[in-house]
Formats: sequence, C-alpha cells, structure tokens
Amino acid sequence: MITTSREVAGAEPQSSLAGRTMAKVGWRLLPFLLLLYIVAWLDRVNISIAAVQMNADLGFSKTVYGFGAGVFFVSYALFELPSNLILARVGARIWIARIMITWGVLSIAMLFVRGPTSYYVLRFLLGLAEAGFLPGIIYYLGNWYPSTSRARAVSWFMLAIPLAPVIGGPFGGLILGLDGWHGLQGWQWLFLIEGLPAVFLGVVVLFYLTDEPAHARWLEPEERDWLAATIRGEQAAAERRHGLSLGQALRHPTVLLLCLILFACQLGSYGLQFWVPQIVQGMAGFTNLEIGLISAIPYVAAAIGMVALGASSDRSGERLLHVAIPTVVGAIGFVVSAFYTSPVPGMIALSVAAVGVISTRGPFWALPSKFLTGRAAAGGIALINLFASISGFVASYVVGYLTDLTGSYAAGLLFLALVMLLGALLCIPLSRAKVLAES
Repeated sequence: MITTSREVAGAEPQSSLAGRTMAKVGWRLLPFLLLLYIVAWLDRVNISIAAVQMNADLGFSKTVYGFGAGVFFVSYALFELPSNLILARVGARIWIARIMITWGVLSIAMLFVRGPTSYYVLRFLLGLAEAGFLPGIIYYLGNWYPSTSRARAVSWFMLAIPLAPVIGGPFGGLILGLDGWHGLQGWQWLFLIEGLPAVFLGVVVLFYLTDEPAHARWLEPEERDWLAATIRGEQAAAERRHGLSLGQALRHPTVLLLCLILFACQLGSYGLQFWVPQIVQGMAGFTNLEIGLISAIPYVAAAIGMVALGASSDRSGERLLHVAIPTVVGAIGFVVSAFYTSPVPGMIALSVAAVGVISTRGPFWALPSKFLTGRAAAGGIALINLFASISGFVASYVVGYLTDLTGSYAAGLLFLALVMLLGALLCIPLSRAKVLAES
C-alpha cells in the first residue's frame, strides 16, 4: 500500500524529500527525453536542409517541396489520437520504442526519393510512424511531475525544438558536403545518417524508461512513495473537480480553444523550421555550411527564451500571459522580417520571431493537465497536438504556394504573423475558462 506524502515525510522535511526526489527524476528523465525529441525533430524537419540540394537535383518547385514537407502532418494528425490512447493502455516504454524504430527506418528510406510521388508517399508514412510521440511524452511527464514544476520540465524537454536546428543546421550542412561520396548525393547521406540514431535509441527506450513512479527502482522507497502519492493526489483532485470522460474532453470548449491557440503558435514555429534555410540561401551567396550555421542563430535565442519563460511561469504560477505576450512578439518579428531581407536585420527579426513562437511551449503544455486526467488527458493532449500537426501542413504548403505566387517570402511571413496574432487574441476567452480558474 502506498503511503501518503505526509506519512512518508515524517522522518524528514517534506521540502527536502521533494527536492531530492525531483532532482533524481530530472536527471534521469529530462536529458534522455530531450535527446529523443532532438532526434525526432531532426528527422521531421531535416527536409529543410536537404531541400537546399534535393529540390534542384529532383526538379522540385517550392509548391512541390512545401506540399511534401506538409503531408507528413496529415498522416501525423490522423493517427495522433489513437496513438496516444494506445500509449496510455500499453505504457510509454513500449509504445515510444515502437514509434522511434519505425520512424527511423522510414527516415532512412527517404534517400530513395526519385520524384514527387515517392517524396509524398514516404513523407506521409513518416508522419504515420511518428504520430503520438510528442503528446505521448507530454502525457508521460504529467505522470512524473507535480503541477508546480511541470512548465519548467516541459520547457527543458522542448528545448529540442530550438536545439535541433542549432545542431542539425551546421551538421546537415557538413553532410551535404558528402555529395557524390560512394554514389550518393549529399541530401541522401543526410537522411541515412540522421535516421540511424532513431532506430538505436528506440531499442534503448525499452531498457531505460520507467512507465510510472511506482515502478522506479532507481528511486529510494520513500522517494517512490512520495512522488506516486503526490501525482495520484493531484490527479484525484482534478478528477473530483472536473471528472471529464474522454468524450467530454474531446468536446470541451477549453480544449478546443487550446487547439486553436497551439495551431497559431505552432504555425509560426513550422514556418521557421521549413523555410529559414531557403530564406538564408536567398539572402546572399552562402555555402551549404554557412547556410546551416546562420539558420541556427534564431534558435540559440529561442532556447534561452524557452528556459527563462518556463521558469518565470512556474515561479509566478501564471500561464496565459506567458503564452499571449510572446506570441504577439513573434508575430511582430515575422512582420519585420518580411520587409528587412538583408542578412543582419533579417536574422535579428527572425530571431525575435523564433523566441516568440517557441518559448511558449512550457507554459502552454502546463494548462491541459490542470483539468484533464487519465484517458481524458491522453485524448485531450493528442487532440490539441493534432491541431499543431495540421499547422505543420498549412505552414509548409501555404508559405511555399505564396512564395511561388509572389516571387518573395514576404507574403508567407505576413501570413504567419496574422495567424499568430489571432492566436494571441484567443487567450482572452481562455482566461475566462472555469476549469482553469478552479484548478
């Protein structure tokens, strides 16, 4: 029988036990999950670096490239909800391992792309394989972190979003330099080399991850009991207050508002990920390595902003302003970058946009678990992230279409800014949501 946190803490101050326990959890889980998400993000968006060579080699227009980059999110969205419900049933360890191994194999298979059809098919299958990874990890962290430290934990995990381009941009530029080695183009080497770690780490997940605190042999018994009791207590309290079923969660107005807000924020994020290397390529005559290095600059700023905003949100307990204000700032960055295309002011503006669109993830993902538990949490989180997946298709395809139509990236950047401003405005009705005020 698991004791209550008060009983467990009888032999030592509860704050001391909590601090010791969460430090162990943080060191055990967050670096590893961060690594997994970096690999996931690289395999999802390495198409942006590959396109520097691939589009010319295969004769792809901006519209063809954008549609193929975006079709990943169609299949990702279709399987998002069932994937997360399966994870909640079979456990994170087994399901995340399955996700990683299959997406790694399909990412490697991208080297066999020969034209638009094979490009579209493989990107669609890659999205199908990876579906459920991010909402699965968010659900998993909710079973390990008390609400008071959840935004910071999610922010550290989601550092992968800005770190992946910082690593992947320069590394991808170097790999493109292998062009012609052993009969493969540089972009083919990129898919091969960056797909292999997903397969390897998928096997490691089976032996490393623990599904829930009660099974964590790497914690001392009193630490295990305190954490399991704390998480169970919070979930029981949320269940008593709201008691939402899976069906009610999927129809809940607050969940739908969160869907739309994340759509707007993530639209800007994917707009950056898929188009920055080509925007940089169009600024001046940079080499492949220089394009990778310069493309990483906005994400260094975003990484700092993400950690700082997550810590600020947990410290103050405030979530919505930590989402709305950065989203407006990101929109302003896109507007400025649309009109200032020379390298220095252009990259400053894109860096501001990157901070605004990426740094909100920790505060945002701390919101659903305030009123969703169990299958309702698994389904609700998956539905919210489904809208983020749809934004990936919209950002990649619409920006490509507008660029082909106008001959400039400006129209696409202004489109991203407009949608983000609408997302920030939706935080106003969200601030009146009863389930968040009562939690």
